[in-house]
Amino acid sequence: MRSALVALLAMLVAGPCWAASPQNQKHGRYKWIDGEGAVHYTDVLTPEAAKFGYDVVNPQGVVIKHVDRPKTPEEKAAAKAELAKATSAKEAAETRARSDAQLLAAYPTEDDLKRAQHQQSEMLDQNLTSAHISLQSQEKSLAELLGHAAELDSSGKPVPTTLAKRIADLRKQVEDQRSYIDRKQKEREDTIAHFDDELAHYRSLKDKIEADRR
Repeated sequence: MRSALVALLAMLVAGPCWAASPQNQKHGRYKWIDGEGAVHYTDVLTPEAAKFGYDVVNPQGVVIKHVDRPKTPEEKAAAKAELAKATSAKEAAETRARSDAQLLAAYPTEDDLKRAQHQQSEMLDQNLTSAHISLQSQEKSLAELLGHAAELDSSGKPVPTTLAKRIADLRKQVEDQRSYIDRKQKEREDTIAHFDDELAHYRSLKDKIEADRR
């Protein structure tokens, strides 16, 4: 009985086995590596450890948490730019997915898409035809006014201010109409070119859907 008590007292004085182990005594709570690659263990989180980054370890030296070193201003800026880039790419992908879904929902078949494209093309052509007719009318009116002004000038009569103003205003209308036609012509060319890309993309979406079903 007495020997058992002595053994128990010896164990209490010695404390936990891991605390007395020479292997565990060399480990602190924090582990970090300095700029020269030397490994350090400390019981207190030092400024050097925070500077280089550190690991939190348990009594057995196993890492239970890692803390990176603080980023430099340049690294923060780069990380922010990379995040913005990734966010933009994600938003673009989501927008593209919604657009694809709308395209497929609006045109169940390829013929539906081609029919819609043809109707849009005809509308653009009609707008251009109307614009050309309007331009011809304006040019005719301008030619008549210029002819009248030329007759007055050749007969030695002054050109009335009102006539000169009408000529100037009509010239401006003709210039604006020509610019409008140029823009509409460019719009038509871009739209027709887009039709080919849209049709090719539509076919690729349909092919993907068909492949997923197999």
